[in-house]
Amino acid sequence: ARPGRRALPAGGGHDSLLSSQERSLRLRRWYELMVENKEELAGIITAENGKPLKEAQGEILYSASFLEWFAEEARRVYGDVIPASAKDRRILVLKQPVGVAAIITPWNFPSAMITRKVGAALAAGCTVVVKPAEDTPLSALALGELANQAGIPAGVYNVVPCSRQQTPAVGEVLCTDPLVAKISFTGSTATGKILLKHAAGTVKRVSMELGGHAPFIVFDSANVDRAVAGALASKYRNSGQTCVCTNRFLVQKGIHDKFVEKFAKAIERELHVGSGFDAKTTQGPLINEKAVEKVERHINDAVSQGASIVTGGKRHSLGKNFFEPTLLSNVTTKMLCTQEETFGPLAPVIKFETEGEAIAIANAADVGLAGYFYSQDPAQIWRVAEQLEVGMVGVNEGIVSSVESPFGGVKQSGLGREGSKYGIDEYLEIKYVCFGGL
Repeated sequence: ARPGRRALPAGGGHDSLLSSQERSLRLRRWYELMVENKEELAGIITAENGKPLKEAQGEILYSASFLEWFAEEARRVYGDVIPASAKDRRILVLKQPVGVAAIITPWNFPSAMITRKVGAALAAGCTVVVKPAEDTPLSALALGELANQAGIPAGVYNVVPCSRQQTPAVGEVLCTDPLVAKISFTGSTATGKILLKHAAGTVKRVSMELGGHAPFIVFDSANVDRAVAGALASKYRNSGQTCVCTNRFLVQKGIHDKFVEKFAKAIERELHVGSGFDAKTTQGPLINEKAVEKVERHINDAVSQGASIVTGGKRHSLGKNFFEPTLLSNVTTKMLCTQEETFGPLAPVIKFETEGEAIAIANAADVGLAGYFYSQDPAQIWRVAEQLEVGMVGVNEGIVSSVESPFGGVKQSGLGREGSKYGIDEYLEIKYVCFGGL
């Protein structure tokens, strides 16, 4: 935090070392360097977390797009002038950087989760201390090297890698250090609650993008082929290890059997488990043995309560952390896989009868990050989109993330929004200035 504080102007934390134009130009150059080095950066991701190389390349372009976006937003931080009730006064509103921001990121998107936060912070004029996941520190360090090449001043982008054993202590220091003005965290809801408690002592600004339990509803009016394609993308990207992955499939009775049959065939036809560096691989390994054990526990619990394995269901023949893409039918809401976020390649399907029943099941969770549904009934689309208790809704679409869109959840899925025109506000303070005696 000290290098970050020293990189701010000496007069205080609510100003920036560089002008908005300078920040814009350097963020833009950082974006260009990421694109120029996308193959090397993607290779680092695949080596660190096993993500298929094609997906890793996609992540790098997605990651770079946040630097491009916030390079443009850096010059659009507008204040305001408010008409005063007194004739001899003028009321101004200024937006100023909060100061040093601590950025704590996960392993599943080791590049994009950094740039989505850091791009906004630097555009606002803040400095950052990045604490990457212990499984994927090299991506953060590689971004730091490119930041240096882009002319980001020393002390503006700082990286603090640490071991798994030291992670809780480092997180506590970042959340309690009075030099840190802002915490932005992406990770589990349980960890987020711990960090919130630490940050409360110094009343820091906090953004939290926490766990999800996304429902994917398929109504009788849906185009089944489109729903299957969306389900495949939403569930099995990064082997099911994303916070917005579908965790519960709810399929209406009239279309249920057809959907399950087509979904199973698509899984068997289009998904290939293997090394992330193999060009034909779509499903890499899970991050560790603990993740594999959780998938197994959810499957065993469901089968013990009457669920049927349609396809997959066990560790892959490659061994270690590889697991077969799995589809379960005859699933009920009493099973663990519908109550907890699996974070793995498991798709449980629940059959429902009415729209109201589906909404009730979808909203029963204490988290609400993303939700998806397929329907061709316009009135139903409006009703369901408004009633789903989530921060992001995909209507006839299985992938919703984009740089232009506000990313974030409701309930225990977090606080604040990232990306979009709203993302930069998380790193700005609003100051009211009253000019009197005029």
